[in-house]
Amino acid sequence: EGRESFPPLRNEAAVRVLQGRMKGIQGHCNSCYMDAALFSLFSCTSVLDSMLFMPYPLCDRNVQGILRDEIVNPLRRTGFVRASSVMHLREQLTDKGQCSSFTNAEKDPEEFLNLIMQQILGIEPLLKLQSGGQEQECYCYQIFMDKQEDLVVPDVQQLVERSFLSSDLKLVEIPSCFIIQMPRFGKEYKMFSKIIPSLELDITDLLLDSPRECCLCGDVATLECS
Repeated sequence: EGRESFPPLRNEAAVRVLQGRMKGIQGHCNSCYMDAALFSLFSCTSVLDSMLFMPYPLCDRNVQGILRDEIVNPLRRTGFVRASSVMHLREQLTDKGQCSSFTNAEKDPEEFLNLIMQQILGIEPLLKLQSGGQEQECYCYQIFMDKQEDLVVPDVQQLVERSFLSSDLKLVEIPSCFIIQMPRFGKEYKMFSKIIPSLELDITDLLLDSPRECCLCGDVATLECS
């Protein structure tokens, strides 16, 4: 109970702690989808730290303890997490979930996030999206798009905007946390060889009913064309 917690790494501390050999989360037995997701969610941001301190009985204490004490705190303290710690979490997820292959198979990150956030830690959905008048709630957004000939090395901003446009999607409200899954996962096909991280994401044009200026006269726009 009295274990010390460590804040996310920022600026120079992030570079000092996370840069170099034997840093990050050690991979083992197709764990890359989970390693990358956990690193992204916790290494340098505290926006999902509520997952680590959600009160019982809303959450599974065992899984929460492994996540906090064996993965997140070591990552923030020393910049390194052993594969055995992630395997410990994977074994617990296999016990709790309906799926028996969390310990050995490559998964879609969304499946992992849905299981740990919804079923195990009881977090409310992070995103509210609208498409064709229908609202849907989810924990992360997966970028779907056709091959774009003019995008060789895209950035995240371009991919999110084009994906929302092609799927006719809007954000119903500003999300507290916007988890985005890139079109660069799985063993078979990678749509882009590289994607440049956008350090800030402008969601002005993605928000439903958000006041925006007319690109011609500068007044508040009354029409929006795709």
